[in-house]
Amino acid sequence: MNIPSFTLNGQTVSLADQDPQESLLRWLRRQQQNGTKEGCGDGDCGACTVALLEPGADGHGVFRSANSCLLPMGQLAGRSVVTVEGLARGDQLHPVQQALVDSAGSQCGYCTPGFVMSLFVGYYENALDDHAMEGNLCRCTGYRPIRAAAAALAVAPRVTDHHASARSEPRAALPASRVGNFHNPISIDAALALKSAHPGAAWIAGATDVGVTLSRGLPAPTVWIALDRIAALQQIEIAPDYVRIGAGVALSRLETELAGIFPALDQLLPWFAARQVKNRATLGGNLGSASPIGDLLPWLLAHDAVIEVRGPGGARELAIGSYFCGYRQTLLAADELIVAVRVPRSKAWQAAYKVAKRQADDISIVAAVFVLALDADARVGHVRLAYGGVAAVPTRALAVESWLLGRTLDAATLADAASRLRDAFTPLSDHRASADYRRELCASLFCKFVAEQLQGAAS
Repeated sequence: MNIPSFTLNGQTVSLADQDPQESLLRWLRRQQQNGTKEGCGDGDCGACTVALLEPGADGHGVFRSANSCLLPMGQLAGRSVVTVEGLARGDQLHPVQQALVDSAGSQCGYCTPGFVMSLFVGYYENALDDHAMEGNLCRCTGYRPIRAAAAALAVAPRVTDHHASARSEPRAALPASRVGNFHNPISIDAALALKSAHPGAAWIAGATDVGVTLSRGLPAPTVWIALDRIAALQQIEIAPDYVRIGAGVALSRLETELAGIFPALDQLLPWFAARQVKNRATLGGNLGSASPIGDLLPWLLAHDAVIEVRGPGGARELAIGSYFCGYRQTLLAADELIVAVRVPRSKAWQAAYKVAKRQADDISIVAAVFVLALDADARVGHVRLAYGGVAAVPTRALAVESWLLGRTLDAATLADAASRLRDAFTPLSDHRASADYRRELCASLFCKFVAEQLQGAAS
């Protein structure tokens, strides 16, 4: 049996005898690879950013940034990792490092390696906009000189170096592997067979949620079944009436490959999370964790999505409206796997809103997605009002939806709808916001939506 390994800065590293649940960040620092820093341990600060050289859609390599604090060693088999130590050659700095030096973009230096790695990925993937760095925090220098470095890199000629060469080489799909109690199957059938053999095993995809559990050393299952190299879960089908999204599709792919199809999704994803998180987080993971503040879930509710699942008993479909049955509880059986989600396409008005303490890369106070269509008489003929952060589960304002049907969107209707929305939920007060503030948001966001849509229709 082949001993699993991965590549670190061009060198092969054996995964034999490694703790598969240890994060790549902790492992790097134990190996005295101290350039990669530990800040928050939650995937929020970007100090631990590394680059993964992954198989791209064209069969060649593509660099993707990732938070090493959330990446278990068990998922690294067959992968290629680049850290900040792998950039410079001798005394010659990499162009990204040199650009930060030239712009005086480093002060205390703690966050600098993370910025370097995010810019490194953007440099080779032609993505040096502000979103390339939104997952990296700096508390010393300020972002102006760092943005100046990015702007200079965006217009600089690209070097042809070993990183560019590695990116252009054909890369095979990641193989099936096992690192201790960490299984990496490459088919749905193999994943279900492993679950049958290990009933207590937990699914893991991008690890942006359970990675926090592992990073903090909290109680966790002892056996894991990773889903991030199953090709059947990575497919996107765009049909005239619907879009079918594989459960393993990363959010960064939704952002690019579905651009323009779902306006509400286009509005939501830029604020959903940082690039490092979106490169790993998956649609299926968002559904599987069933968090009441999972930002994709109101979008799925508002669009009447259908969830395709498979288990030992075969395949079945679950309507998103009945999928959630309690706090982090769903109709998904323990031995079932989310395979894909079908989202109907709609020409109705639609929009998404996320209110949080930070503009980007933060947990929502309230997330809302609205879909509404008027009939030939300018009365409401279809409406979905979906919210996250206001109840134990992502939910719709069903009573208000029913009340709105057949009504015109005049001032009296909006005032009444706002009053009903304030009373529709009983949210909690916590350190992010009070219950009263959340209730006000439920009403005001809908009024804002209607005002924006009516103004757009009139212009």
